[in-house]
Formats: sequence, structure tokens, C-alpha cells
Amino acid sequence: MSTQDPKHQAAVAAAADTAESVLPLFEAHRPDDQRPRLAIEAARGWVRGEVSVGEARTAAFGAQAAARASTDPAAKSAARSAGHAAATVHVASHAPHATKYAELARAGVAD
Repeated sequence: MSTQDPKHQAAVAAAADTAESVLPLFEAHRPDDQRPRLAIEAARGWVRGEVSVGEARTAAFGAQAAARASTDPAAKSAARSAGHAAATVHVASHAPHATKYAELARAGVAD
């Protein structure tokens, strides 16, 4: 069982839910690239006490690399949302960025 702060765990879980809601926009564009999905899974794994902060950070970097590799604006923003969800494990202030990028993904744009 995790000994993390429940508010931090809730922020990570909410960021993961938000990122997962737009994950299909990434996977439709890059179906063979699992890095954003793995970032979301890492965030959830941390909440369950199964993933370390370092592992979540590595997954976050992977999702951000997937965003850079994408040419589709919605896919790029969806991957960034996943990256920020996993980064919320390390620093809780990443959570609003997961929401921001999910909103951009839904709008079909990237910043």
C-alpha cells in the first residue's frame, strides 16, 4: 500500500483519467506507439504503490518524446496530456497541464 499523500494521489489519478479520455486521439494517429499509454499506466501504478517516482518520470519523458514525434496536432496534445499525467507523480503542479493539453487535443490543436 502506498504511503503517499491522498491529495497527491487524487491529483495523479484525475490527471490520468483526463489523459486517458483523449488517448484515442493519439492512438488513432500512431497506433503502434505505446508511450502515452505507458505514461498513464505508470501514473496509475504510482497511485497503487507499484511504480516509483523515477519510473513515472521516465514514462513521462517517453510520452513527451511521442508528442514530439507526432505530426498530428490532436495526437501531439494528447501525448503531452499523458506526459503531464505521469509527471504529476513527481510534481503535483503538472496536473493542470494534463487538463490543458487534453482540452487542446479535443480542439484538434497543439501549442
